[in-house]
Amino acid sequence: MLPQEIIRAKRDGKALSADDIASFVHGMVSGAVSEGQVAAFAMAVYFKGMTTDEAVALTTTMRDSGAVLHWDLPGPVLDKHSTGGVGDTVSLMLAPMVAACGGYVPMISGRGLGHTGGTYDKMESIPGYVAAPTMAKFRSVTAKVGCAIIGQTADLAPADKRLYGVRDVTATVESVPLITASILSKKLAAGLQGLTMDVKTGNGAFMPTLAKSRELAASITTVATGAGLPTVALITDMDRPLTSAAGNALEMAYAIDYLTGVRREPRIHEVTLALCSEMLVLGRLAKTAKAARTMLQTALDTGAAAEKFQQMVTALGGPKKFVENPWAHMERAGVRLSVFADHSGPVTRIDTRAVGMVVVALGGGRTRPQDPVDHAVGLTDLADVGSVVDAHTPLGVVHARTDQQAVQAAALLRAAYRVGGKPTPTTDPVLDRITA
Repeated sequence: MLPQEIIRAKRDGKALSADDIASFVHGMVSGAVSEGQVAAFAMAVYFKGMTTDEAVALTTTMRDSGAVLHWDLPGPVLDKHSTGGVGDTVSLMLAPMVAACGGYVPMISGRGLGHTGGTYDKMESIPGYVAAPTMAKFRSVTAKVGCAIIGQTADLAPADKRLYGVRDVTATVESVPLITASILSKKLAAGLQGLTMDVKTGNGAFMPTLAKSRELAASITTVATGAGLPTVALITDMDRPLTSAAGNALEMAYAIDYLTGVRREPRIHEVTLALCSEMLVLGRLAKTAKAARTMLQTALDTGAAAEKFQQMVTALGGPKKFVENPWAHMERAGVRLSVFADHSGPVTRIDTRAVGMVVVALGGGRTRPQDPVDHAVGLTDLADVGSVVDAHTPLGVVHARTDQQAVQAAALLRAAYRVGGKPTPTTDPVLDRITA
């Protein structure tokens, strides 16, 4: 069937056959399907959805659009994926923590989508770090160190790479079938033996309601398990930034602080431990989540996790003493501006998506797939819900290139916060656990 007829059928709410889906995916990879047709297909799926069979067909065809890895390692091959949030540095700590406990984590990460930061972009804030190595290098670093965090390459799920960029700029990021296929095509191609999903919910998530987040978690665990990949999903809160930092280099510095014990804010610590624990249990490295947490805390306290991160950075071309002093290597933005609320009082609500868009406005994210990213800009010292701000305690600190950018960003950040009034009910950082 011609690409336009496949689009028409989905636009009209018809179920596509596996052959039709395969034809369209192959056309995305070969170039026979135009950018406009990819965008139209994404929009049709966004509005009309897909059956489970269609989602499985899309996922497996995208997986098979490139190489599929097979591993021969002395430990389980595990990974985690997040649907994206603001101040979400979990992947940066999780990979070396699990590696320090005996797992192997070949993490293929994505760039930022919409208002959320991308792990790929964060890794590129490290000078010299090769975030897009050859497959041979990726495999060797994973085997030697225990973890390797890289960006998507042309070898693995190339169909997703094209669709991913189009979704970012066509308001189709939130489609459950497209999210499912995008995530799992890469994970299945990576040859994993266990996967933990972090499905965000709240005003800073692509799935703003708990019901939609559960729908996505169920879709991912069902499709993944049906494809032979044991998967557990945790639904975590994104009604406020996960950490007090947002922006690529700034979040990298925060991750180093976490690994080295300089600071571990409670919410990020709980989410990280919960996801890591699920991975260790899936990989049979720990019998229970409680035992897994003990192993993980030991990996942090002994410095083993931080050492794994440094080994990974060095193996992929980064500075040899990066963990020791990250700011000796990463670029800083020249302008810093503390942003104060119009009046004193407790923070009662944060528009988390708007906070993420402040980073995008500063240049730390993209509005088009080809846009460059400024790794140095962003936000730090973000006030949390319940904290009291006044003339001496800011809502946050803007890191910008120019004074004008800083002032504009300050206005956006101020608008994202509500100070005083009825408080937003606080919730646990981990809200639910979903299996197939």
